[in-house]
Amino acid sequence: MVKNVADDSALKSEQTAMNAITIDCVIFGFDKGSLEVLLVQHGEGISKGKWGLPGGWIYKKESTDDAAHRLLNELTGLDNIYLEQLKAFGDPDRFPLRRVITIGYYALVKREDYNIKAGFTASDAQWYKINNIPDLIYDHNEILAYSLKNLQNRVRQAPIGFNLLPEKFTLLQLMHLYEEILGIEMDKSNFRRKILHMKLLVALDEKQQDVSHRAAQLYKFDEAIYKKLTEKGFNFEF
Repeated sequence: MVKNVADDSALKSEQTAMNAITIDCVIFGFDKGSLEVLLVQHGEGISKGKWGLPGGWIYKKESTDDAAHRLLNELTGLDNIYLEQLKAFGDPDRFPLRRVITIGYYALVKREDYNIKAGFTASDAQWYKINNIPDLIYDHNEILAYSLKNLQNRVRQAPIGFNLLPEKFTLLQLMHLYEEILGIEMDKSNFRRKILHMKLLVALDEKQQDVSHRAAQLYKFDEAIYKKLTEKGFNFEF
């Protein structure tokens, strides 16, 4: 049987390509007034013992989207997450051993809806406050910074919070979420006026329970308006 040189060359090229593409995921959560990101500690390889974003190599016969969901589930236990692709990060020196391009994804999740459990090649998985991030492997600090910038731009153009806040929340909780994302301090009355003017919230006939201070009124998002503003967009400056 004559060996097909073209097929052999194509196979080698595919194998080389599969060893040069990875996935990295930035998962944001919000807990007790703080924006957080999910990190994993590597349990093996050249980055053993170090912290980074959940990610890894793509299988030969899976899409990048499928790879992102698989890796996130294997490393942290997170499943059924809506992941949005950011962009490719391809600095020639980002990986120390050879040229590797990574495709970044990010997501916003309610922390209380998920139990984090490290697995696969991760020895640990923890939430870190966005202002207390350690030195991460490779260019993961850069990927995280880009993701945060993307999130900051998004909150000015579409509603945010549906995937981060509990179903019922106070205006102060919503304002703290915006403050954490944007890294600024807001005026309460000005924020209240602007956010209520959007008709995005539904005022509930309920107040906070079991709080030491004066109980504040609870709100929820109007799902129809939230969806409309997400699709249509707006300009929400502070």
